Amino acid sequence: MDSFAPGSGAAGWGPAAGPESTDTRDPLDLLDLFGDPFVRDPYPWLDRLRADSPVHHDPATGLWLVSRHQDVRRVLLDPERFHPDNAQHAVTPLPVAVLRVLARVGFTLPPALANNGTLSHSGLRRVVTRFFNAQRVAAAVPAIERIAEELLDGVRSQLDATDGCDLFTSFAQVLPCRVLMEVLGIQDVEPSTLIRWSDASLELFWGRPPLERQLELAELVAEFHQWLTETVRSGTVPAGSFIGALARHRLPDGRSLDAETAVAACFFVFIAGQSTTGQLIATVLRRALDEPGRWPHVAGAAGRAEAWVEEVLRREPPVTTWRRVTPQATRLGGVGLPAGAQLLLMLMGSGSDPEVFPKPEGMCPNRANIRHHLAFGAGRHRCPGASLARTEAAVALRAAARRLPDIRPASGTGEPPMLGLLSFRAPSKVAVERA
Repeated sequence: MDSFAPGSGAAGWGPAAGPESTDTRDPLDLLDLFGDPFVRDPYPWLDRLRADSPVHHDPATGLWLVSRHQDVRRVLLDPERFHPDNAQHAVTPLPVAVLRVLARVGFTLPPALANNGTLSHSGLRRVVTRFFNAQRVAAAVPAIERIAEELLDGVRSQLDATDGCDLFTSFAQVLPCRVLMEVLGIQDVEPSTLIRWSDASLELFWGRPPLERQLELAELVAEFHQWLTETVRSGTVPAGSFIGALARHRLPDGRSLDAETAVAACFFVFIAGQSTTGQLIATVLRRALDEPGRWPHVAGAAGRAEAWVEEVLRREPPVTTWRRVTPQATRLGGVGLPAGAQLLLMLMGSGSDPEVFPKPEGMCPNRANIRHHLAFGAGRHRCPGASLARTEAAVALRAAARRLPDIRPASGTGEPPMLGLLSFRAPSKVAVERA
């Protein structure tokens, strides 16, 4: 059959054959959420979904794709009709061999934060937000700046020695991990190890890896879970640390928080607090370097870096989708959904909805409604670390532009490799060279 790709065929859609083609199938039948065409350029697909099938059943995954801003927001703000229980379920079923690896360490993720629709959620969320509130974030800025400068010293040395560098592995990926460790009082683990564990968890639960790769990832996830469990149960963590705060937490019925739920909370926060922020920083840097004339100016007037970060969050957020499930039959966007329907909220697609953001394809940091995007979710499950992520990305961009004014995207490298998981998308390399 003729191949299909966004940008081909009539009006940018349809089979790659010429006007004589008689293939009348819906192009969305060829949508592959893990395929290279979608990962490389998801926007034409998202545009088509919003325009023609805003609540679309994807037979390949069994998910209902929700792409319009108003529908995504409605789901996020109605936790009674759309439950979060499936938010951390493995997208690709885990075979017995992989489950055995995880079972050896007693791996479990009971409802804690993102996947918690019970009465215990609000209390656990308060524990988290105390570490990421405005006062804490403001107090963390000097540490963010200090760590950024330390890392950029290494980048500068590498550029001077070789004329080239990868800003993702040397800067964007490491900065939020080290900041998170300081903010939450994480000890006894190297940043590189925490990054490796976190990335493995994302790929195992949100990717489509083959069995051999699943087994490799499961070993790393098991190590991560075992370290968290031992740390939570040790009783030796500082009282002022995040784990110390969880140890003192009481559930609605007055019982102490069980170790399994504390581990689940840590698992989510440690991943979300550094991997996704590293992905955001990588995208922010890449887009600023690619945009003509942008790089020399983001380190200038106050607010420029912050505005650029916000526009990147709207157009190209690191968390591209999130999941919900219907406890009973309901309707959304004029479509009937059965009980147990697995919804995939297209957060990236909602940020390019022309009904909300005029000319969404253009990067416009001064949009009047710039904060109306849903990159951090909405409602009771809105990302508690949103303020820290925004701050880290702005500090990282401003510091990099100031310290590295003479860099440009590396020539001859083409499009960077992309992390293409169900809910996470970002460049996994930001190659630069001296201009």
